[in-house]
Amino acid sequence: MPTEALNVPAGYRSGFVGLIGKPNVGKSTILNLLLGRKVSIVSPRPQTTRQRVLGILTKDDAQVIFVDTPGWHKPEDPLGRHLISVAKGVIEEVDILVAVLDATSGIEIEDEWVFNEVRQRKRPALAVINKADAVKKPSLLPFLEQLAALKLFDDQIPVSALKHENLDVLLKEIIRRLPEGPRWYAPGQVTDQTSEQIIRELIREQVFNAVRQEVPYAVAIRLDAMEDKPRVTVIQATILVEREGQKAIMIGKRGQMLKEIGKAARLELERELGRRIYLELWVKVEKDWRRKMSVLRELGYHY
Repeated sequence: MPTEALNVPAGYRSGFVGLIGKPNVGKSTILNLLLGRKVSIVSPRPQTTRQRVLGILTKDDAQVIFVDTPGWHKPEDPLGRHLISVAKGVIEEVDILVAVLDATSGIEIEDEWVFNEVRQRKRPALAVINKADAVKKPSLLPFLEQLAALKLFDDQIPVSALKHENLDVLLKEIIRRLPEGPRWYAPGQVTDQTSEQIIRELIREQVFNAVRQEVPYAVAIRLDAMEDKPRVTVIQATILVEREGQKAIMIGKRGQMLKEIGKAARLELERELGRRIYLELWVKVEKDWRRKMSVLRELGYHY
């Protein structure tokens, strides 16, 4: 029993909430907005999230422990199988499932795969229809009715992460379904990620934002060194790619792409870590790293 459990009032609610859904539906954005802080990186590209990411929201009457997951998809390599393994593990361990869907696309095959996972579990589940601002209400109502007819979810909640709409309703419905329990984490803690994990992810986020081809999916970040000095933190990291052509794209003409990524990553690191950063980036080819279990283990991508 955590020591924090001794300090909670009677009727205090707490539990783990799994955010699940197909790629690029806004799970990470919703998590960050609910917390009021970035703990999970976001980009307009699918499969940005590669790990289980914990986000902790502590209130006077409840502690909600959100678990963000990789997008549900058909895996084609060991990395893809790792992503699905992570998502399935989260589904097994949480108290409440929150399936996030895209209002603009309707129900797709990946959503059906998620529904099947929800169907097999006997626990509270909510359907969250994100991007509700992008469709007209007459088009949204049949979508809500279709979800209700499945009889898988306790409720269907349309939200807009872009416009911050209805997220308060979503949080209220989640807390209402949490079991009574202890405060598992100290009130000031918002994630269980280490500083090294956060740094790697923030750099990778800027790669996803900068490179418009398929290169980001072949990218991983290896943190080589980090040293806290009196006025600056020095970080050295390597961007791993799978092909020489991808390396050329990452570096860019006269090194311009790598400079842009480095500058954007440095600014984001300074914003999130709250101190001055000196960032050195290199690019290295690690052929077919997504299919090499030894490299996946080194990078923390294993199952």
